Amino acid sequence: MPGLIGKKIGMTSVFGADGKNIPCTVIEAGPCVVTQVRTVEKDGYAAVQLAYDEMTEKHASAPLKGHFEKAGTTPHRKLVEFPTDFSAELKLGDIVVLADVVSEGALVNVVGTSKGKGFQGVVKRHGFAGVGGQTHGQHNRLRHPGSMGASSWPSRVFPGMRMAGHMGNERVKVFNLPVLKVIPENNLVVVKGSVPGAKGSYVILEA
Repeated sequence: MPGLIGKKIGMTSVFGADGKNIPCTVIEAGPCVVTQVRTVEKDGYAAVQLAYDEMTEKHASAPLKGHFEKAGTTPHRKLVEFPTDFSAELKLGDIVVLADVVSEGALVNVVGTSKGKGFQGVVKRHGFAGVGGQTHGQHNRLRHPGSMGASSWPSRVFPGMRMAGHMGNERVKVFNLPVLKVIPENNLVVVKGSVPGAKGSYVILEA
């Protein structure tokens, strides 16, 4: 199985064998239910759809209720497709647990949605230093971007100019995070380093 859906629990730290303090992230991964199996013959590609985070039926729409009933499971909040070569046969309703995907010492990629920062200026968004001290008549524009383009030609701002705008709330993938510890009885995995997203947000583990 190439991946698993999980939830970011938070950050902590552990001591390595050399005594160094290692920052790490705790993720609750799985168990996930197989809700759809896609094949090359029928769909044009091979993949398996997993569902995570069970919810009550009253919070599911009618189409989703039918989708989960077909798989023989209760409604879930998060659905993700994983490409797979079907080296292990999976059927509708099968349960995929943490031990099937992740092992200690392995490297995993983690996909999450970064924290939203709202509309931010150039100093916070791009690390601009501002326009400097209050010289040359400068009054209250220390954090403004300054000049953004040429004068009479081309009389416009070029596309891609670093300016103020919406910051965060983007899909981010972090590659090759070492797995420090796996606690299968609690569906917990501890990975080295940070993972995008706030506490309680959904993440995708790619083995």
